[in-house]
Amino acid sequence: MRANYEITEGRLMPTENANSQIQVFINPNETERMYLVGELNLDEHTLSSALDPDELSRVEFEPTHAAIIFKRPKHYSEEDNFLFRVSSMGLYLFKDRLIAVASDDITIFDRGKDTSSITGGLPELLIRLIARAILQFLGHTRAISVIVDELEKKLATTMSNKHLLHLFKLSQSMTYYLSAISSNGVLIDKLRSYSAKIGFTAEHNELLEDLNVDNTQCYKQAEIYSIIMSSMMDARASVVNNNLNMLMKQLTVLSVVFMPLNIIAGMGGMSEYTEMTNYFGLPMTLSYMFFTVGLVGIGYATYWLLKRTGLD
Repeated sequence: MRANYEITEGRLMPTENANSQIQVFINPNETERMYLVGELNLDEHTLSSALDPDELSRVEFEPTHAAIIFKRPKHYSEEDNFLFRVSSMGLYLFKDRLIAVASDDITIFDRGKDTSSITGGLPELLIRLIARAILQFLGHTRAISVIVDELEKKLATTMSNKHLLHLFKLSQSMTYYLSAISSNGVLIDKLRSYSAKIGFTAEHNELLEDLNVDNTQCYKQAEIYSIIMSSMMDARASVVNNNLNMLMKQLTVLSVVFMPLNIIAGMGGMSEYTEMTNYFGLPMTLSYMFFTVGLVGIGYATYWLLKRTGLD
């Protein structure tokens, strides 16, 4: 899928011009790949890197453009089952155009935020796209923290492994996020080092400084959440095991209480008890009423003894 944009009076506007300043390709097909490699001279390996979710962030220089690969959080869907993934995105900065390539259908531009008042041209738009990815990482990290809090409440009252497995998936997600944010930090440092070669101005360098601070804060916050989740994982698993042990103990107490009652009830249900009551001349109704009261008394006495031994 392809979309074309132009910067008009400092604002990003869609256009039908095939040779527009900004061209966005989402999961490009074979024809679009041929256009990118053949006409725009994009390196085929670098293009594949932009579509590879495991690719590290980096910057490379070609004779006609600079290629920037960076990480961004992938759009979460219900099918991901609490696993937040990351994806790669490629930005190819030419002298007169910016090419963006991504593997999944994501919102590249926020029309209300990162596409208004673009006074620094294409380099500024490139920096804003990376800044948007950092903000998305920060937002997803906070969302994961909220989900973890909800899972903690459920784990405290349930023995199901489902919530614990969800917690493991979230912990795995935080590992992916930390790696991606760290990789973006290395990329930002390289962009600052090669600012003159890329064509960044003093204003662009100031934006890169702010970007570096934001990415560092994002990494620190994600790291704190990851440490908390890792340190509490064993405790949460212990809560599930403790709940199971409590239930097993309660079932054991009930089993011990009813064990002698089952034996006596089995004997009382035989014909010998009827013969015995007939021998003493007791009515059937009265004799079985005494029998029931005796069972209740024996059951209470058994429970009282268990309670004295600390098995309550």
